[in-house]
Amino acid sequence: MSSQPRIAIDAMGGDEGVRVMMAGVALARRRHEGLRFTLFGDETRIKAALDNHPNLRAASEVVHSDTIVEGTDKPSVAIRKKSSSMSMAINAVKSGDAGAAVSAGNTGALMAMAKLALRTMPGVDRPALAAMLPTLGDNDVVMLDLGANTECDARNLVQFAVMGAAYARIALDLERPRVRLLNIGTEELKGTDEIRDAAAVLRAADTLPFSFDGFTEGDKIGRGETDVIVCDGFSGNVALKTAEGTARFVADLLRRAFSSSLRSKIGFLISKPAMHLLKHHLDPNNHNGAVFLGLNGVVVKSHGSADAKGVANAVHVAARLLEEDITRRIAADMAGVQDLSAVASKLELPVK
Repeated sequence: MSSQPRIAIDAMGGDEGVRVMMAGVALARRRHEGLRFTLFGDETRIKAALDNHPNLRAASEVVHSDTIVEGTDKPSVAIRKKSSSMSMAINAVKSGDAGAAVSAGNTGALMAMAKLALRTMPGVDRPALAAMLPTLGDNDVVMLDLGANTECDARNLVQFAVMGAAYARIALDLERPRVRLLNIGTEELKGTDEIRDAAAVLRAADTLPFSFDGFTEGDKIGRGETDVIVCDGFSGNVALKTAEGTARFVADLLRRAFSSSLRSKIGFLISKPAMHLLKHHLDPNNHNGAVFLGLNGVVVKSHGSADAKGVANAVHVAARLLEEDITRRIAADMAGVQDLSAVASKLELPVK
C-alpha cells in the first residue's frame, strides 16, 4: 500500500444524508491522518457539507454523480446504474484508484455490484458478509455469513471459516482465533449434512491458522466463548436481526421500568453509570462496518441508519483492513484450503 491509502466513499448511501456521511468520514480522518478520500455523489451537497470539515476537505477529491441507488432498488436494477455513486466507488477499487470502498446504501445492490466488478478471489466460491458483534468476553465476535448467501454447502462454510479467521486475526489481534459453526446443538450428530460435513473437514485440517472448536448455539453468540461464528447467510441474518431486536427490547423495557414510578426514577439515577455502560456496549454504531470477505478488494458496508460515529467506525474498519492487507492474508490462507479437497476425499465427503 502507498503511504497515503485512499478510500472511496459512496456519499449518497446513508439514511441520514450527506451531512452525516461527511461528519463520519471527518471523524475517521482524525483517527487516520494519512488517509485520503474520493467522495462520490452530488457535488454541490458534498462540498456544502465539507465546509464544516476543512481537514477532510483538504484530503478529499469530489467526483460528481447525479444517480443514486435507492433502498428499494433490486440488485438487477442497481447494477444497470453505471453512473451511480455506489457503482463509481466500487469501480474506483477495481481500477486501483482506491484501496477500499465504503457505502451505507442498499446491501443487496452493494453485494451484487462488488461481486460483479471485483470478482471472488482464487479458491473462494462465494463472498461472505462478516461483522463484529458485542460479547460478554474480552473481545467482540466475528460472525459470517450475515445475508450474502441464503444457502451454503460444506465447502462454502469451510471457506467462510478460513476468511473469518483471517479477519479476526486483524480485527481482534489474535494469533489463533477460536472458530465454531452455528448449529442447533453442540453434539456432533446435530445439524444438517452441510454443517456436519464442514465440521468434519475443519476438524481434520489441523494446519490452518485457527482453532476449530466445534458447534455453538444461538444463545451462546454473545457469551464470548468463541472468536468466529460461521453459518449460512439465512441463519446468520435471522440471528443478527434477533440479537438487534432483543437489544432494543431490553433497552425499551428498562426505559419503561425506570419511568414507572418515583422510586424507579430514583433507582435510575443511582444506576445511571451502569446504564450508560450498557447503552455504550449495545450501541450498534460502536460495531458498525460489515465487510464483504472473499473479493479482490475491500468493500465495507455501513448501516444505513448509522450516525457520524457509526460511519467513522465503518471507515476505520476499511482503513484497518487496508493497513493489514486483508486481501493478501486471505489469499495466503485460502492456498492452504486447497489441501482440504484431499481431506474431504479421505472422509468421503462431496467436493467440487
